[in-house]
Amino acid sequence: MLAKVSKEVNKERIILGIDPGTNIMGYGLLLVKNNKPCLIALGVLQLSKYEDHALKLKKIFECVLGLIEQYLPDELSVEAPFFGKNVQSMLKLGRAQGVAIAAAVHKNIPVSEYQPRKIKQSVTGNGNASKEQVAAMLKSILNLKNELEGETLDATDALAAALCHYFQNNQKGGKKSYSGWQAFINDNPNRLK
Repeated sequence: MLAKVSKEVNKERIILGIDPGTNIMGYGLLLVKNNKPCLIALGVLQLSKYEDHALKLKKIFECVLGLIEQYLPDELSVEAPFFGKNVQSMLKLGRAQGVAIAAAVHKNIPVSEYQPRKIKQSVTGNGNASKEQVAAMLKSILNLKNELEGETLDATDALAAALCHYFQNNQKGGKKSYSGWQAFINDNPNRLK
């Protein structure tokens, strides 16, 4: 049984994270190798130049299919639309998310959906963290130097969705738990700055 668990932990996999949007869609890809995540790519699809909503959805579908064909991800992690006051905006975001999910399902890729608060909590420890705080923590966790320079917060939000999925998946696989911050710090001194 131990050999099977060890083999599973060392298995390489690629996680595609999507931050859906009808003006800007962010994407981020992580390679998990030897149970350690590292950045493959991130960026955005600019959609504000298209006025027709249906055309925007088509572009999202094509972009996600293109990313799948280029990087061959094993899993898709997508940020769920948040509940806001503007019902029309939420409906459009839901459609964008649905199209991204449809592209993954079309290619037989498992999909996981996470609420924005869950993603922020997973990456920063604070479900109310700002987008800038999420980006800063991504830089720290993934040991990035200048890779995030010039990237939009939509791209880093998508990368955070992928990292959240990595963290959630590892917890199921026997991730070590700690009794408090001091225990975590004692076991992870390299994660402090």
